Amino acid sequence: MPTTTTNPVRTAAPAVQAGPGRWLLPIILLGNVLNVVDTFVVNVALPTLTRTLHAGAAELELIVAGYSVAYACFLVLGGRMGDNFGRRRLFLIGMTGFTIASAVCGLAPNADSLIVARLVQGATAALVVPQVLAIIQVTYQGVERQRALGIFGAVMSGSAAIGQILGGVLVSANIFGLSWRPAFLINIPVGIVGIIAGRKVVPESKAPKRAPIDGQGTWLLAATVILLLLPLTLGRDEHWPLWCWAMLAAAPLAAAYFAYTQIRGERRGGLPLVPPSLLRSSGLRRGLAVALAFFASFGGMMLTTTVSLQYGLSFSPVKAGLTLAPYAIAFLIGSLMARRLAARLGRMLPVGGSVLLAIGFAGLALQAHLGYAGLTPYSLAPLLIVVGLAQSVVVMPIVTIVLADVPADRTGVASGVWATNQQISMAFGVAAIGALFFGIAGSHGYGHATIAAELTEAALALGAALLAWTLPKR
Repeated sequence: MPTTTTNPVRTAAPAVQAGPGRWLLPIILLGNVLNVVDTFVVNVALPTLTRTLHAGAAELELIVAGYSVAYACFLVLGGRMGDNFGRRRLFLIGMTGFTIASAVCGLAPNADSLIVARLVQGATAALVVPQVLAIIQVTYQGVERQRALGIFGAVMSGSAAIGQILGGVLVSANIFGLSWRPAFLINIPVGIVGIIAGRKVVPESKAPKRAPIDGQGTWLLAATVILLLLPLTLGRDEHWPLWCWAMLAAAPLAAAYFAYTQIRGERRGGLPLVPPSLLRSSGLRRGLAVALAFFASFGGMMLTTTVSLQYGLSFSPVKAGLTLAPYAIAFLIGSLMARRLAARLGRMLPVGGSVLLAIGFAGLALQAHLGYAGLTPYSLAPLLIVVGLAQSVVVMPIVTIVLADVPADRTGVASGVWATNQQISMAFGVAAIGALFFGIAGSHGYGHATIAAELTEAALALGAALLAWTLPKR
């Protein structure tokens, strides 16, 4: 599923006077395409990573969640750095770092080095992605801007479908005997094209006034997330040693200190990472709660579904990718319809979409209960289409409704807070639902683990529906 990233940076700068060239939009969108495709490619490759790198369940979770955590923690920072030092400059730096990190991923000799490289990938993606929407905002005007944003949304959704199939094909093809490695190495030529072309066609722009960078808040947020997710991910495999409990106990303390620094920073006239006054918006507050439940279910689904298909049902990587393709295509189609539906239905669209999502997850659990070993791509397709459509009509309406309740001059900051919350929620879903899934799989098999994961995701979707009911009506 594409990363739902609205503009997490300030866009008050005057538009660039020279009209955008025809190659500008395709080049800057490359950065977002790499981000989305890489998320789906790695999911399909997980079982192959287990065989070749001897990665355990906890390491697989870290390979997936580590990217999201690093991306989330540095997303707002990346946006503000683009405002201050130049969006073109940060786009090129981020693309260079992402390309190098992809090469390290593709050459990783063991699971530990791959996890570290994935963290770097996530951090460098956080330098690229905020610049894309910021460049669109300051370069395009009027109808052209709306058209560019529409293309942006369609490309993001389409990248999910491409990532599913591409990941399966690359892993199954075993190009030059490299197994899963081309899934990362393919980023290198694409990244190089983006860097060279970006230097020629992307105009430079900055915010008219430098925004303060909350380095302390960034690192405290990262520490809080790590203190929570690392023991949830590793605790089961390590038999819950003392350090796991110590980290879990320290997580709320770090969160409290983070909140304190944000309150103090805003009182002193600064711009902290998460301005506390922003959370006075009831729409934003409630929307963040909806996102926590919704994206946690999504993060868990993307990990457990691909592992279940390949481990439990013995699907090849390409077969697993093609099995998930109807889901991704349904998400694309739903995304194209969501904006018009949201204008008519308001909050009832995310409420109904979340209920439909719960039905889809419960249906998949029932299918697994009735005959897990007999599941095929054809039997799974109808419910996967339901899940894809349901997710697509929840994501965009929540963002639109939530940001409509935020003052116009704070939309950029609110967008950054939203996107950060989304990524952390996904990482939490990977850690928590992944721990449940692998724990049950180890003792009762993948069929029972799949049922438990799907029912947990259904419960989270119902929670999202109840929370969405409290959103502003329009």
